Amino acid sequence: MKPGLFSFFNRVGAWVLLLFLVTPALIAIPVSLTPKRFLSMPQREYSLRHFQKLFTSEEWLSSFFQSGVIALSCSALATLLGTLCAIGLWRVSSRYSELVRAFLLLPLIIPQIISAMAFYRLWIPLGLLDSYAGLILAHTILAAPMVLITVSASLATFDPKLEQASKNLGASNWTTMRRVILPSIRPGVFAGALFAFILSWDEIVVTLFISKYSVYTLPRRMWNGIRENTDPTVAAAAVILIAITLIAFAVSAVLSRRNARAQAE
Repeated sequence: MKPGLFSFFNRVGAWVLLLFLVTPALIAIPVSLTPKRFLSMPQREYSLRHFQKLFTSEEWLSSFFQSGVIALSCSALATLLGTLCAIGLWRVSSRYSELVRAFLLLPLIIPQIISAMAFYRLWIPLGLLDSYAGLILAHTILAAPMVLITVSASLATFDPKLEQASKNLGASNWTTMRRVILPSIRPGVFAGALFAFILSWDEIVVTLFISKYSVYTLPRRMWNGIRENTDPTVAAAAVILIAITLIAFAVSAVLSRRNARAQAE
């Protein structure tokens, strides 16, 4: 098979797989426009009543706000911790650092139900159950490995000679990190922050275990909306989540291209 033909089939296969994964989520768009009070596909009439309820209901708006606060806090903490861990492991390159890296990546390997049970048992004596702090810490632990992966990938292409040149010119370790290392790995840091935000924004399994009444995130309210009364407002909320995710990825792609062009120039 010719290389060009193989590349063509590779691209076609990638698009087919992407459509296979994304199409079920797009069903929420027509369902959110149904005029009925239960989950159904619209026939001849379309209505925005469920979007109106979504943006006027105090309960749904409260869940949006709570999810936003938790996701932003988780993204900031996970980005800070994951970036520092990645830089530290990059500088101390040895077999022990690889063992530490494997240990830090365990939250991505362990099933979420196991993590949820562990957080539940640990948060009870600490008094963190059903609190903002408890959810933020739990989501940060789950999201930090993703930041570690993206930043480590950026550090793999970083030239250590730049760090040596900076130190030879008299710059301190903090100045070298702030003006040399961090600008070079900025795309990986931003991608990690984005993935951490999305993970926290969509997380449901751990949230069901460690939140009850005081903290009611958007995924939890959507879960209850499907389980109790099949409210089509859940579909409207899903459409908003899809839109936010697509916008975040679009911004990430634009910034990555700008950084690539700036480095090429």
